[in-house]
Amino acid sequence: MVTTKGLVDFHCHLDLYPDHQVAVQEAENAGVFTLAVTTTPRAWPRNHELAQRTRHVRAALGLHPQLVAERAGELDLWDRYLSETRYVGEVGLDAGPRFYKSIDIQKRVFQHVLQRCAEAGGKVITVHSVRSAKIVLDHIESYLPPARGKVVLHWFTGTKAEATRALELGCYFSINAAMLDTPRHVAMVTALPLNKLLTETDGPFTKTGLRPSRPEDVTVVVELLSRLHNVLPATIAETVRCNLRSLLDHGEQISPSA
Repeated sequence: MVTTKGLVDFHCHLDLYPDHQVAVQEAENAGVFTLAVTTTPRAWPRNHELAQRTRHVRAALGLHPQLVAERAGELDLWDRYLSETRYVGEVGLDAGPRFYKSIDIQKRVFQHVLQRCAEAGGKVITVHSVRSAKIVLDHIESYLPPARGKVVLHWFTGTKAEATRALELGCYFSINAAMLDTPRHVAMVTALPLNKLLTETDGPFTKTGLRPSRPEDVTVVVELLSRLHNVLPATIAETVRCNLRSLLDHGEQISPSA
C-alpha cells in the first residue's frame, strides 16, 4: 500500500467539495501536494486564503473554458489577481459538443491568459484540452515561449502524435485513474516518458469506489502507473516528486515529503 505522504495531486477542485475548508485540511493532513484549481476568478480569494494556511496545498487562478461563455467578463479580474500566484488553472479549450459554440471566445481568452503568463514569466499552467489538443498546442507554441512558463496538460486525451508534439514544446502531463480505463488512452500514457508525468485526481469529478475522489486517492494512480511500467509504486511516487521539483525549477521550496 502506497503512503499518501509526499504524493502529488496536481489537479483537484477543492472548492467544489461540500465543505471547502474541510477538503483543504484533509489534503493537508494527508501530506499530498495538492494544486487546488479554480474555475472562475471570483473563486480565487477564498482558495488563496485557505491555501496560504497550509504547507501542502497551493491555489491556482483559473477561468474554465466551459464557463467562458458566461464568465469572459471576469478576465479583468483574472488579470488583477495574476500577480498573487505562480499557478494558473484551470484554463484551456473545450471543443466538445456542449461547448463548441463558444470556441471562438475560448480561443481569445486562452490566448490572453498565455500572453499575460508569458509577460509575467515563471507561471505553471494546468490546461484543459478536450477535443482541442491541436489548437491548444498551437496556442502554446504561439503565445508562451518555453522560457516564460510551463504547461501541464490535464487529463490529456489527444493522439500519440499530439503527445509527442506537446513533449517537444516542453509540456508535462497530469494523469488520473479515469484516463487509464480506456485502451487508447492507456497506449498514449504508456508512450509518455516517466520524467514528464505528474499525478492528479480531478476530484470531485472522478470517483474512487462510489464516492468522489479526494487528493489521498492519488495512491490509486500511482499503483496503476506502477503496473503499467512494471516498477514499484515507490519508484513512481519518487519519480513524480522529482518531476514536480523539475517543473517548479527550484523556484519554490517543497519539502521531501511535499
